[in-house]
Amino acid sequence: MKISPVKIIADAMLEKKAQDVLSLDLRGIGSAICDHFVICNADSTTAVAAIADNVLVKMEEKANMKVLRMQGLENDFWIILDYGEVVVHIFLTEYRQFYRLEDLWADAKLRRFKDEPKEVAPKAEGAERVKPKAASKLRATVRKKIAKEKE
Repeated sequence: MKISPVKIIADAMLEKKAQDVLSLDLRGIGSAICDHFVICNADSTTAVAAIADNVLVKMEEKANMKVLRMQGLENDFWIILDYGEVVVHIFLTEYRQFYRLEDLWADAKLRRFKDEPKEVAPKAEGAERVKPKAASKLRATVRKKIAKEKE
């Protein structure tokens, strides 16, 4: 059974203790730029970065999807990861309270995700976990590019 990208993203967020994880289904809104927003927040920039890193890794690992565009890696206040049909918003808590995306897109169908215990499937004998390119290396590359552009 194929898991939806929205579910993979929400689970990746919850793994890193993201708060108030929800998705907005924008397909019924004619002016929307994507099908779904997945939104969460955290109380520190370190946590925001860790959540973003985990989403990057899990999307590549489980959905074989790489991020198309990223914004916000230079300060970790509001990180946006664009996967085309799904756009991920990871906020520092005070920024989420200020921008209130859920209110801006109030016509969208809202789904909340809770941290639930997951059943761990046993590994097949001899199977090894395939590790995607480390998200932190990807973030470091983006930061270097941003620094060069500022020079």
